[in-house]
Amino acid sequence: MHKMLNLEELIASKQLEKEKKGESGDLQIEELYDLVIPPGTVVSIIYDIVEEFGLEPLTRKIFVGVANSEERELLVLRGPLEKVQAAEKFLYDEMKAWIENR
Repeated sequence: MHKMLNLEELIASKQLEKEKKGESGDLQIEELYDLVIPPGTVVSIIYDIVEEFGLEPLTRKIFVGVANSEERELLVLRGPLEKVQAAEKFLYDEMKAWIENR
């Protein structure tokens, strides 16, 4: 039986990795940026981005001005600017290819 991709497990595993790195005393302060993942994004693409670019998956409350105009908890991938920009391009290209192949 195939295991279902689960974003909560992905977030938890990356948090555990981060905690292990923090215990070693190798903390660096750097500017981090968030790539907001649009709702409805294919989960396998999110997994690919996290693994390929080494971004940290988190949730963040963001105001969404659609329909009811409310705050929603959205998935963001956090990392250095260069990696976030590369991941954004990858996300756009992968989603475009996924849509065209439907």
